[in-house]
Amino acid sequence: MTILRVTAASLVLTLILCTVLFKDLTRLRSNSGAGIADNTSKAKKFDTDSSESQQTIVPREIYTPQQEDSLTPNLKHDRHKHHHNSPHESVQPNKTRFFTTRSSDIQLPLPTEEDSFVFAVFGDRTGGPASGVNVLADAVRDVNLVEPDLVMTVGDLINGYNKVPQWMEQMREFKAIMNELLCPWFPVAGNHDVYWRPLDDPKMPRGQHDKDYEMHFGPLWYSFAHKNCNFIVLYSDEGDPQTGEKNFRNPKAQTISDDQFKFLQESLKRGKDNSHQFIFLHHPRWLGGGYGDDWKKRVHPLLKETGNVTAVFAGHIHYMRYDPQDGIEYVTLATVGGGQSGKVPSAGFLHHYQLVTVRPKQVAMASFPVGSAMNVREITKELQDKVLSLAKHKPLFEGRIPITEDGPQDCTIDVTLTNPVDRPIDFTLTPSSADSRWRVRPDHHHGQIEPGQKQTVRFHIRYSGQVVDSSFRGLEFELAQDYLAPTTRYSAPPTRTPADLDLKIPESNDELPNRSLQVDGQDDYLAIDSSKLKLPQGPYTIEAWIKAKSFSDRVGLLSKTESSEFNIFVSNGRPSASVHLGGKYRTARSRTAVETNKWTHVAAVLDSKSLSLFVNGKLVDQAEIDPAWTRKTNALPLLVGADPDSDGSGMSFFHGQIDEVRVTKGVLYKEEFEPQRRLQATDNTLLMLNFDQTVGPFHIDRSPRSIHVQAIGGAVLAN
Repeated sequence: MTILRVTAASLVLTLILCTVLFKDLTRLRSNSGAGIADNTSKAKKFDTDSSESQQTIVPREIYTPQQEDSLTPNLKHDRHKHHHNSPHESVQPNKTRFFTTRSSDIQLPLPTEEDSFVFAVFGDRTGGPASGVNVLADAVRDVNLVEPDLVMTVGDLINGYNKVPQWMEQMREFKAIMNELLCPWFPVAGNHDVYWRPLDDPKMPRGQHDKDYEMHFGPLWYSFAHKNCNFIVLYSDEGDPQTGEKNFRNPKAQTISDDQFKFLQESLKRGKDNSHQFIFLHHPRWLGGGYGDDWKKRVHPLLKETGNVTAVFAGHIHYMRYDPQDGIEYVTLATVGGGQSGKVPSAGFLHHYQLVTVRPKQVAMASFPVGSAMNVREITKELQDKVLSLAKHKPLFEGRIPITEDGPQDCTIDVTLTNPVDRPIDFTLTPSSADSRWRVRPDHHHGQIEPGQKQTVRFHIRYSGQVVDSSFRGLEFELAQDYLAPTTRYSAPPTRTPADLDLKIPESNDELPNRSLQVDGQDDYLAIDSSKLKLPQGPYTIEAWIKAKSFSDRVGLLSKTESSEFNIFVSNGRPSASVHLGGKYRTARSRTAVETNKWTHVAAVLDSKSLSLFVNGKLVDQAEIDPAWTRKTNALPLLVGADPDSDGSGMSFFHGQIDEVRVTKGVLYKEEFEPQRRLQATDNTLLMLNFDQTVGPFHIDRSPRSIHVQAIGGAVLAN
């Protein structure tokens, strides 16, 4: 509940504030606005007393649901409205704490100057592989970026269940990692930390590893004070008081001893005047079951009676759980490197740590996945450029998959990856296909490459199908790469590279019928990989025959432009050609639209002096260029029947038939000409799609490059 300190001065300030609120209901909440001036006639008059205790607590604005809806028309959810705690108190600004040289009617409330702090809590490190210490180290790295006052644990610090030599080795490893924390950290003993194995070892002490723990980690139970809060650590594996058995599934072994109970009573008494008391142990005994009812009968009533126990933290079960009781928050953590099923990470099955923000009247808690903290000081322009360069970096393939009339043949392909950056990279190379008939060994490969080095992986490939039919799909290799900076792994966007196919075209003495590619103007197109097309700088000729059914306002015919490269468009039926030279597009365009349902030849020719546009062999426009200009390139595919977006996917689709698509290195047309209806490849032809024949789903490229292409969407051959 908001508290108002009613004094003469504060009453005046409150009346002023209410007047402002009445005049400006649509302003943002308490943290909006521009500022307050103290050097103009319009400036607000501040309380000159710098003591915060004499400043007015600022009430928050309250809106009706109807007002909320009118203020936030673009908001689609209300997740931000579900508060666990009360809003923080704020106070009127005064000249001591607030300064501006501007004038505004908006007063910006300031936070109170109450003492607050943050501590972190780590879950179980063990019960999983030894390599889990790497997750722990990442948690240390994350928390050091936040710099809390202290870090608490909830037990299972080492794998344990062993004898002294192995226990000592694991203890040293854990402490070496945790000692990299910038703040103090506090241990809690769990079953992995104290259980001895084998149980029939005659040298096993009665307390098993209890003494080892206290010698190297600290007391099994203790408490300490920090900033008007009391932190209490309990030991939940004392064992059966009669037999000494340590067993977290036996209720007799899960009772708190009289000695520890007396310690708890005294610790709670020591902290009775603190704002909060926090308790930490390994086993969440409040869950009952194998833990029995000792906590319910003896411990919880004591905590409840104390009145200021805010939260109790535990681990062991390796997933998060929240069980508040009688105003006490019982919180169970998952893992920081321990055995983790990962069933539903977003619902608490994950490696994480918790950050707890403590204020005198309330506590905030939030969980963060290990590795999610971003090091602001590391994310420089240079680092971004390096990670982005990895996203453009593709593997090199040696070998092609032979495809005959009998289908794809068994083969091997060597894939080589180099590291082009100044830090090591981790990579995973995975073959994949929408066609389930591919069999590839290995099914993936993970490795690490030092700067300037390379690594080659050999894949053995088999195809279980007998023929290349309409459902055939090629084989791709997905490359995932991580740039290993000093404190963080930065994942580059994964890339997919199709394996090259060596398509054996059956010989035929019969002349093929003249057919064409039919596209629907919705989602049909062809994509030619840029790395295979390899159009060099300098002169080129690109051309095609088209027979449109309709035209829209924006229509790509042959295009690889995205603030770069070249295209031919036929928007609204008017052909145009563009190339990105000298920092911008140079364009030649026809002023006349071509007819629908009629075959038309369109060609764009770039030479050293101009970009020329020919329609049916007639020169319709030219754009002058400077020979010194170079073409801005990109890695996007060349699309037939569409224009690429920034990801290389098609948009602005052509509707109708396309035929005789040819890309040539050099100038084919210098003056007006009679276009041939069926084009032929030359030595300088980089792509020649006649659209007269397919082998399975592949459209045959008759150029020396043999870039056979699969259609995207429902494009088919038509007579």
